[in-house]
Amino acid sequence: MDEPVQGADDSLVDLLHDIGSRMAGTDLLHIVLERIVDLISSEVECDSCFIYVLEDDELVLRASKNPHPEAVDRLKLQVGQGITGWVAEHREPVALPRNAFKDPRFNLFSELPEDRYEAFLSVPILCRGRVVGVINLQHRLPHVHSRRDIKLISTLGFLVGAEIERARLESEVTQLSEQLQIRKVVERAKGLLQRDLGLSEEEAYRALQRQSRQARKSMREVAEAIVISDSVKRSSERRF
Repeated sequence: MDEPVQGADDSLVDLLHDIGSRMAGTDLLHIVLERIVDLISSEVECDSCFIYVLEDDELVLRASKNPHPEAVDRLKLQVGQGITGWVAEHREPVALPRNAFKDPRFNLFSELPEDRYEAFLSVPILCRGRVVGVINLQHRLPHVHSRRDIKLISTLGFLVGAEIERARLESEVTQLSEQLQIRKVVERAKGLLQRDLGLSEEEAYRALQRQSRQARKSMREVAEAIVISDSVKRSSERRF
């Protein structure tokens, strides 16, 4: 049974209010994640704190408090890989008070060669029942995570999970918008090539592809150049 914590309720309310205020004050996900890491580290004793975000079936390290900042945005895990991947797959927290690196699920990464932690807490980040990431806390010495600590990290997971999901949806909308813009400009360029060179639609598209490969530019860049060139030509003709 956990020992009572004086003023724990008030402290938790203050913490959650602080988190909500900070999250509401920015639209950049990486800033939100960094602030969550700072808040976790200040509230719960730990030597290292990681936040992984689930992206295209991979868990990507997006924020951390550890001596390896170069691993952020680069270190990736498969769902089911290591303790972190197990937590994402089973949607259940794992708390190991000692010898965490001996757990059969533990993964030792070549990017973090000296990171042999004794204690390990891993909690899923959930949104609407779906895993969107994982929060990890590690300790170099044995450490028993209290029920309060686990509940607190889980609550933070719910909060940041909504933010991660919002960012994912916004990213999808942005990608769809960009794809639509690319399609529009490519269709416009195809029409200009068909008109000016007497090409069929398929021939015009292949001409764009060929120019894209030769110039080592994207289809959008090539198409935009054709559209701009036609606009300049028409503008010059009107002046004369």
